Amino acid sequence: MTLSLVFAQVVTARALQMVANRPPKMKFRGAALALQSVRDGEVVISGPSETGKTIAALALVDRLARENPKLRGAIVRKMRVDMDATVLDIFKRHIQRPDVTVFGGSKPEWYEYPNGSILYVGGMDRPGRVLSGSLDLVYVNQAEELSLPDWETFTTRVTGRAGALQPGLMLGDCNPGPPTHWLKARPQIAMLESRHEDNPALYDDDGQIMEQGRRTMTVLDALTGVRKERLRFGRWVSAEGAVYAFDPALHLIDEMPLGWQNWRKVRAVDFGYTNPFVCQWWAIDPDGRMYLYREIYVSGRLVEDHAEQIKSLSMGEQIEYTVADHDAEDRATLERHGVTTLKAKKEIGVGIQAVEKRLAKAGDGRPRLFILRGATVEIDPALRDRHLPTSTLEEEDVYSWPKGADGKSLKEIPIDANNHGMDAKRYAVRSVDAGTGDDWGAVSGLGHVEEFKSKWQ
Repeated sequence: MTLSLVFAQVVTARALQMVANRPPKMKFRGAALALQSVRDGEVVISGPSETGKTIAALALVDRLARENPKLRGAIVRKMRVDMDATVLDIFKRHIQRPDVTVFGGSKPEWYEYPNGSILYVGGMDRPGRVLSGSLDLVYVNQAEELSLPDWETFTTRVTGRAGALQPGLMLGDCNPGPPTHWLKARPQIAMLESRHEDNPALYDDDGQIMEQGRRTMTVLDALTGVRKERLRFGRWVSAEGAVYAFDPALHLIDEMPLGWQNWRKVRAVDFGYTNPFVCQWWAIDPDGRMYLYREIYVSGRLVEDHAEQIKSLSMGEQIEYTVADHDAEDRATLERHGVTTLKAKKEIGVGIQAVEKRLAKAGDGRPRLFILRGATVEIDPALRDRHLPTSTLEEEDVYSWPKGADGKSLKEIPIDANNHGMDAKRYAVRSVDAGTGDDWGAVSGLGHVEEFKSKWQ
C-alpha cells in the first residue's frame, strides 16, 4: 500500500469522524434558546404544540452527553410504549448522529456515545435501567402525564452522585394542562414558556410565518374547546363544561388488580373510518366495577381488518358479548368475519347518567369505573398529527357541553365531537348495568348470555 493511499485513508477517516461529531445545524429562539444554557436543577419547557420543545430538550441532552464523558442520563415518558413513534423518532431523525450506538434495535433500550456517555430509555411502566442507579440527568417527555410521585422518584436519581454532571439535571417538556396541575404548583421547577414563533420551521428570522407554519397553524386553529386553548394558545386552563367529572387521580390506574384475567369481560364498538373506529375491552370485577383494559382507537382502516385484530387480541379470553353502534353494514361485516355484536343502547342522556353514576364514589369511597393507562394498543399517527384525541382517555376532558348565549353550559346534548371512545364507553356501561339489575333484572355471567341477548335485542 502506498504512502499516499494510507494518507488518503487517514484523512477520510478523520473527515468522517468530524462529520459524525459535528453538531446538528439548529436554530433556537425564545424558550428553546434559553433551555440550551441549563445545566442543573428542575427545568420544564412548556407551551402549545409544534413550538419545538422536544427537539430543544433532546438537543440539550445530546450536547450534555457529548460534553461530559461517562455521563449517565435517561430519556423517559410515563408509558414506554408511547415513545418509539414520538420522542425517540424525533431523536433519530433530528438529533442522533452516526457515532452513537443504539442498543435494542427498533425499540432502543439505551444509546452509547464514543466518550462513554449512556442515555437509557424507559417509562414508569417499564423503567428498565432508568431507576436502577444514580443518573446525571433525566429528561421527561410529556411531563404532564406524570404524577408528582413519579417526578419525585426521578429527582432522587439526579442528586449529583453519578458524578459527571454536578449537581444533576431534572428536565422536562410539557403541553399545558389544568391550572391546578402539580407542574404549575411545584416551586422547585423553573418553567420556560415557548411559543410558535420560537420554531424556525414555522417562522423565519424576521418573525414572518412560512408555508409549513401556515399548514401547522391551520391544523391547530381547527381544534376546539380546551384542546385549542392548550395546544394552540398554550394556556393552562380547565375543561369548562366537561360532561364527565373524570379525575385521573381517582379513575386512572397504572396496573390491573390481581386476578383480573378471571373476571367477566365484554367489548364495545363505535364504528368509524374517517373518524376513529373504537373497540373497547372491559373487565368486570366480582363487585361489578368496570375496568377498560384494552382498546383499538384507529382511523382509516377497514372493518374487516378491525375484525381480524379484535379476534387476535381477544385470543385466550372468554368474551361474553360485544355491543356495537347500529350501522347494519358494519355489524354485518364484523359478523361475517367472526365477531358477533348486539345493538347498543344508544340513548345519550340515560347513558351519560349511567356513566356519571359509575364515576361517583360508592359507599367504600371508590368509583365503579376505571381506565388502565396505556390501554390503547397503538397510537394512530394520522390522529396524532392532527392533534386530535388518540384514545378514550384523551377524550375525557374535551368531551363537553355546548354553551348558550350567556356562556353557560347547556346540559342537554354534548357537542358531537371527540366522542368516539365516549360513545363506546356509554354502550359498555349500559350493557353491563343491564346485567346487574339497573335495566333488565339480574342477568349476569356466561350462563345467562342467551337470556341477556334476547332482552337486549
